[in-house]
Amino acid sequence: MFVLRNVGKLLFGSSNQESMVELSQGQLYLVRPLSPKGYSELLFKDSSARIRRTAQDFQYQLVVQRVYEEGEAELLAEEEGEDAEADAESFAVERDEKTFLLDEALHFRIEKREGSEFVLAWRDLSGDAGDVYEFVCDHSITAAQVDRFELVAKQCQYERKYRKPHTTASDEDLFQFEFVGQPIPQASPIHSPVLTRSIESSDSMFSSKHVANSGAKREKIPELQITDEPEPEHEATPVKKGKERSLLPPKAAAHPEATELLAAEISELHFFDFPSGAFVLQDSTVTATVTEVGTWQYWLQIRGADKDWLGIPIVSDMNPIFNFEFLSFIFNQFAEDGSAYSWLLRFKDTATLERFQEGLLQALWEQLNETKWSKIKDKERDYVADAFNDLAMEEYDRPEDIEEEEEEEQEREDDRAPSEHYDSDEEEDDREFEPKDGEVNKQLAVGYKHDRSFVVRGSKIGVFKHTPNNHLEFSTNISKVQTPGGELFSPKKVMLHNEDRNLILQKDSDPNSLYRMDLEYGKVVDEWKIHEDIPVVTFAPENKFAQMTHEPTFLGVSHNALYRVDPRLSGSKLVDAQLKQYASKNDFSAIATTEKGYIAVASNKGDVRLFDRLGINAKTHIPALGEAIIGLDVSADGRWVLATCKTYLLLVDALQKSGKNEGKLGFEKPFAADSKPQPRRLGLTPEHVAQFAYETGKGVHFTPAKFNTGEGSEETSIITATGPYIIEWSLKKVLGGKKAPYMIKRYTDDVKADDFKFGSDKNVIVALPHEVNMVDRARLKKPTRESIAGDFGIGGRRGSGRINQRESGRYKLGKDDVVKTAY
Repeated sequence: MFVLRNVGKLLFGSSNQESMVELSQGQLYLVRPLSPKGYSELLFKDSSARIRRTAQDFQYQLVVQRVYEEGEAELLAEEEGEDAEADAESFAVERDEKTFLLDEALHFRIEKREGSEFVLAWRDLSGDAGDVYEFVCDHSITAAQVDRFELVAKQCQYERKYRKPHTTASDEDLFQFEFVGQPIPQASPIHSPVLTRSIESSDSMFSSKHVANSGAKREKIPELQITDEPEPEHEATPVKKGKERSLLPPKAAAHPEATELLAAEISELHFFDFPSGAFVLQDSTVTATVTEVGTWQYWLQIRGADKDWLGIPIVSDMNPIFNFEFLSFIFNQFAEDGSAYSWLLRFKDTATLERFQEGLLQALWEQLNETKWSKIKDKERDYVADAFNDLAMEEYDRPEDIEEEEEEEQEREDDRAPSEHYDSDEEEDDREFEPKDGEVNKQLAVGYKHDRSFVVRGSKIGVFKHTPNNHLEFSTNISKVQTPGGELFSPKKVMLHNEDRNLILQKDSDPNSLYRMDLEYGKVVDEWKIHEDIPVVTFAPENKFAQMTHEPTFLGVSHNALYRVDPRLSGSKLVDAQLKQYASKNDFSAIATTEKGYIAVASNKGDVRLFDRLGINAKTHIPALGEAIIGLDVSADGRWVLATCKTYLLLVDALQKSGKNEGKLGFEKPFAADSKPQPRRLGLTPEHVAQFAYETGKGVHFTPAKFNTGEGSEETSIITATGPYIIEWSLKKVLGGKKAPYMIKRYTDDVKADDFKFGSDKNVIVALPHEVNMVDRARLKKPTRESIAGDFGIGGRRGSGRINQRESGRYKLGKDDVVKTAY
């Protein structure tokens, strides 16, 4: 039985101290993310939380009080010498109760975690920066009780702020007291000097050597930890892939001669330790300098008092992330042998980090754009800085869409009967067989009108049927792709057309022509000359779902022109009246369309233009971050623009939220000069980049990312791949500001192409070098140490190029298929 100590005196001593709402059981922690005193302290093992009135109008208190087992309070008092009745009440107030004036400065917020556990958090206004109190509710506390507590807390804050009854408040008035963009760090009894970035865990990825009482049950460790316990002095080279990873950072490279200093700031230096999952302090005082060392070449050097720690060129592969909440800059270093490492610089205050950020972003932007930073406008500089900050998107106007999804869907067993190629006694035969043509799968076209997928492999095209239970079934093989004149070629790009009856192909050696393959006959029947002087860089359907109709026209871009192609024209197929050509070379690289036919065009310079129709100037120009855009997609309604760069994705909200064009898309009306849409840079965390590189020996290189799509369905997910990893971002988690909001699946071979099945966000079609596979999204996992390393099951071995034989939706071409069809 649990009792409250001195309940009558403390809570109900007067009518003014009425308890309004209560959560009867939980634990109270004080979490200090930035303090050397310790990461987390358990204050009350058993306690209750309540909101109560005070003697003053419109003033309320948040109270957390210790709960004792019967007889425990008296025993504790005896042990500590509290035998005087006069001191008992004072002792109880000081030791057994924490009281806080319920004000918006507390940033009171509630988060639901795994296992239906609710956490209440608020700032420690008398503590250090970043310190928070956390009340972790017992599992017996229901969601309805927590919702009631949260509502009363908002009403009390409203009354204190406006000094009038909460009955006058609208929903919008109360919404201002939701501090949803501030993540709650994981509370656990860790007493060693550990610092967390206070972000939602995306991996229970590593065990930590810094957790006290290692024999006890291990708590879930936050995604990123920094320990102030320095490693011994050392110089080391990284251990090669396949061996146990060295805990030591690589030796610093020689510093090139600097021609200009862009930034020089004092900070702490931490190195990411793989086994513990923590950033280990290397030096408490280093100087981080950013310098120009050549024409459009820049260098980051980090020096301690008696040692050069680090020297690397400033390039996009370093994956720079700035986290202002914890005054940190995180980045990657790639050694000559391809090994990757993660580093963290922690600065003393915001102003210092801002100065360093400006210098580093100037160097990165100039290196990518070969243009001086001083020549761009202040608003564009802010745009670049926002994209590299570890921030959430602007407020999304449908709160129900940003609720956190279940952390991980339950994996479903594959319920189909194994094919003959799953038999274990034939495994070795299958492993030994590989097509002898030397070609690999390289492109994928997923049908909209009919359940078919088409995979390009050299001058052959494999056709796969989507079965009702979401598997792939080999249908047929188009063994020779050749021009009407009989010239064999390997298509550079393909696009389904005319209700999936045709496949439009591009030949690499002839950029001014396109070819039409009739899929019913399995042969190329037309060659279309687009224009004598204007080549085709890439092409796209007239609108998002045009290939489900008989629409004959489609869109194309050259490096500096946007135009319509009409195959019905005689001679050149380019429609002159719908040609927009630029005098300067914009270096266009990708194009996408919305359901209404609005057009987005991206370039190798990294910028994006939005049009409502052909033949006119762009309504909106989204500035470049510098890295070339290699893929582009747009949501059907035009709200979201998704650009793929080599090392990150860029998600842009095209809806205008203020000004005279409020409610209009950037496709329809231009954004005001001072209100460019804020980008969200979607990238892997530097720690995961380093882990990926450790496993594969390669850096990040994304395939063109795509939304799930379907008529009448809303986009909820983004799919892409890098090396052997499929990466799926939850759009809801991205918009909700969640950290590392992605799931992964590792294969043993590199993913060549990937896309969602049309009309679904649950099934992804994956083309590997020698296999084609439909995978259930439930098979994707959080990026943990185990999932990044890969679990290839009984039927495969790491590095063998095989996939788990029982994998859901897997289809592997059998020996008979290949021999008979030469596919």
